[in-house]
Amino acid sequence: AYREALSEEAREEIEQYMSALPCPECKGARLRPEALAVTVGGKNIWEVTKLTVREALEFFENLKLTEREELIAHQILKEIKNRLQFMADVGLDYLTLDRPANTLAGGEAQRIRLATQIGSQLTGVLYVLDEPSVGLHPRDNARLIATLKRLRDLGNTVVVVEHDEATMRAADFIVDLGPGAGVHGGYVVATGTPEEIARNPKSLTGQYLAGLRRIPVPAKRREPKDKWLVVRGAREHNLKGIDVRFPVGLFICVTGVSGSGKSTLVEEILYRGMAWKLGYSAGKPGAHEAIEGWEHFERVLLVDQSPIGRTPRSNPATYTKAFDPIREVFAATPEARMRGYTPARFSFNLRGGRCEACQGQGKVKIEMHFLPDVYVPCDVCKGTRYNKETLAIRYKGKNIAEVLDMTVEEALAFFSAIPPIREKLQTLYDVGLGYIKLGQPATELSGGEAQRIKLARELAKRQTGRTLYLLDEPTTGLHPEDVRKLLNVLHRLVDAGNTVIVIEHNLDVIKTADWIIDLGPEGGERGGEIVAEGPPEKIAEVPHSYTGQFLRQILALEPVR
Repeated sequence: AYREALSEEAREEIEQYMSALPCPECKGARLRPEALAVTVGGKNIWEVTKLTVREALEFFENLKLTEREELIAHQILKEIKNRLQFMADVGLDYLTLDRPANTLAGGEAQRIRLATQIGSQLTGVLYVLDEPSVGLHPRDNARLIATLKRLRDLGNTVVVVEHDEATMRAADFIVDLGPGAGVHGGYVVATGTPEEIARNPKSLTGQYLAGLRRIPVPAKRREPKDKWLVVRGAREHNLKGIDVRFPVGLFICVTGVSGSGKSTLVEEILYRGMAWKLGYSAGKPGAHEAIEGWEHFERVLLVDQSPIGRTPRSNPATYTKAFDPIREVFAATPEARMRGYTPARFSFNLRGGRCEACQGQGKVKIEMHFLPDVYVPCDVCKGTRYNKETLAIRYKGKNIAEVLDMTVEEALAFFSAIPPIREKLQTLYDVGLGYIKLGQPATELSGGEAQRIKLARELAKRQTGRTLYLLDEPTTGLHPEDVRKLLNVLHRLVDAGNTVIVIEHNLDVIKTADWIIDLGPEGGERGGEIVAEGPPEKIAEVPHSYTGQFLRQILALEPVR
């Protein structure tokens, strides 16, 4: 069935029930015994590709060759060492050479492409990078900035879309867009050097650079009680059989340099292990001995940046369930009742009220075979999704398509007298999404927006206080002002009795945590151990914790209360 599947969606559906196993013949080496019999420096090609970039550099640096071999291999070795060095320079020295490309994080894949470009030594090129610091610990950021400056010094122009303060301060010129997001943005607010931006009172970015606005440290941190969630003997990938204790009912940050084992611990072991215990299907958990204290929770939720839906049918209104009461409002209008319309009439997923030419999508999918599918507006309904009869029904002068075209902020004022709608829209507004449209297709939302819509849906639910929320770098793509709003939401979930565990490099998030688990000390094989655990002030005192070193600097800047 998998081989005969006609579409990518069908394959993905089937893949949920499949798992990859090493080949019993070659044990995952991919090559025949004859090819593996050839060795250089005592290692065959498979053993070399299993090395991390750091280990491979060491291996080739210390390779002992005869004079004749040296003559043959000199140029090849120079190329190999150069390329490995470029990868080390962009903070990827912990990756193994045989790491499958589909398991790389977005930031890692981007930095590999960056390393390739430095190696090519081109000049006169315009490079455009979208958040290259994603997934990078502050320690590795300096190496990335130095790499970008080296590209510039070769005679290139480097344009970076970024929210990271260190990258902004290192820039020669900043273009600040705003003043708000969505309909409130789209203007150039300020341009100039970082110092000029910091002096511009109109720029929100400038206010954060100047220190006039900041994310404060909580006046009082929550303290661990007697309930703990414990992962025993975590040993998947580079984890060294560690026991990790998470205090229940707190806001917890898992920190550490890139490749130290954070995602392995939180997503592959904790999330999948908890999901198995609670009866969900989430894939096979990573290697560990036991999870204790799971009975303190009723559900576990991984709030990631994956889309809220794969087609234009899915949108913020349907996902947060705000669309159900909106349809009921339209069905209750005198005109709709006279015509015998029910709420189903106003659904673009059902026959009756929707435009049949595009089946309520507002767009028509054109398959491009070797290229990604393209969506074009429907000729019949002009993107409104509904037929003429449905659009004739109006509530307060607006039809259902015009309501879907409203921003969350506009709809909040429009439906202020209807609590079921107002409450759901209020949560979207609270997570900083007042600018998105109710009917905005899921395919047009960024990863950060999709993640915050998921959080808004959670906030709108009646809280039992027994949910475990797991987030992997939720501040990706967020401006400091959006980070502040996101933190308010996460702390609201914890105040309701839930437990929130966040993998994060952003120091503004880390400093507001109640508890930190710092993994390391390095990435790859030299990581996978607990370097420090406790409240931020305690981590800041640990001399061999990289996170602690940066925390010490940032906590020192906080005003004394």
